Amino acid sequence: MKTMFKLGAILFSVCFVCSAFAKGPIVGKWKTIDDETKEAKSIVEIFEKDGKYYGKIIELFLKADADQNPTCDKCDKDDPRKDQPTLGMEIIKDLKPNGDSYSWGKILDPKKGKEYNCKITREGDTLKMKGSFLFISRTQTWHLVK
Repeated sequence: MKTMFKLGAILFSVCFVCSAFAKGPIVGKWKTIDDETKEAKSIVEIFEKDGKYYGKIIELFLKADADQNPTCDKCDKDDPRKDQPTLGMEIIKDLKPNGDSYSWGKILDPKKGKEYNCKITREGDTLKMKGSFLFISRTQTWHLVK
């Protein structure tokens, strides 16, 4: 009886851990794809710190005629990222695991200077990145950089 109880506890623990990561963790480097133009925009590195998840831009894909050192000139004047370079900027903050997704955080669109509520769901080698404000939302698909 004792052995069956131990075996059941171990099996439950393994199943719980596997289900928690069934969709996979989001830590890593991700190529962002613009949902409007369908072109690659950047690479964002997502990392964990103190149980929350953050993301910063580590590479930009800019056209030859574009500003090669863009800044967040449209960010709110009270935002410390105002007029700071986009490259190296932390654009995702305070995400927490929430079932099979990560939510309750914020994401910044540095081009528009707007911050949105953020929810990320991993599907294999892609992330579904949903940014929303009230009843309006946009979803982008990001791809794992291997």
